[in-house]
Amino acid sequence: MLKNQTIEKLRDMKLKTMAQVFNEPNPADIELTFEERFSLIVEKEWMVKKNSKIKRLIKKANLSLNACIEDIEYSSNRSIDKQSIRTLSSCDFIEKSLNIIISGKTGSGKSFLACALGNNACRKGYTVKYYRIPELLLEIQDAKLQNQYLRFMKNLLNIRLLILDDIGLKSYTLEESRDILEIAESRYNKGSMILSGQIAHSQWYELFPDPTLADAIMDRVIHNSYILGLDSKISMREVMAVKKMGRLDEA
Repeated sequence: MLKNQTIEKLRDMKLKTMAQVFNEPNPADIELTFEERFSLIVEKEWMVKKNSKIKRLIKKANLSLNACIEDIEYSSNRSIDKQSIRTLSSCDFIEKSLNIIISGKTGSGKSFLACALGNNACRKGYTVKYYRIPELLLEIQDAKLQNQYLRFMKNLLNIRLLILDDIGLKSYTLEESRDILEIAESRYNKGSMILSGQIAHSQWYELFPDPTLADAIMDRVIHNSYILGLDSKISMREVMAVKKMGRLDEA
């Protein structure tokens, strides 16, 4: 009776894994002390909740690619340093509200790298959100039309790591430039960003119609950023496609 009551109380507290483990004792646990067995039960509950949280964070991040740090390619054909990635994977840049700028031609793997870093941040418990810049600007316009602009921008600020992909596909209008400045300004020293695009950050000035706005945006983004240039001599899309086919053949 007491055991059943304990199990029900655990379930009522949403400690379902603890209830399950408590209800299905392992014969091997008989020799354990109460403290050891209790620690084991708590550890299993904690692990299940942690994995569930990671899954929720990854789903909400809406990453464009299922990329992982472990799958990043390091070769002589790519100007990507393993030590730099190891440093960034610690997520210390998020704690310090620093940014990462990734540039490279089409197929160089910049979006993959951005998503891999985003996935890694989710696994460490940070909130992440991925946007293509064109889509984000459209969502901002829609928020303005619905009088939800302030709420939308506040939600963006609450995200610890904001990934903005495909920057520089076109020049931006004055209104779009102001929106980008508002994002950069609101997140300065308060939140991290990963910005990815085909053109080098030194050419971003040309994307904005107003030099004053351009200076303000660059000042808030560049000066506290890690700069990664992916001068790949091979197409990482082709490499990953070949690897994927190889895994399918092995299966």
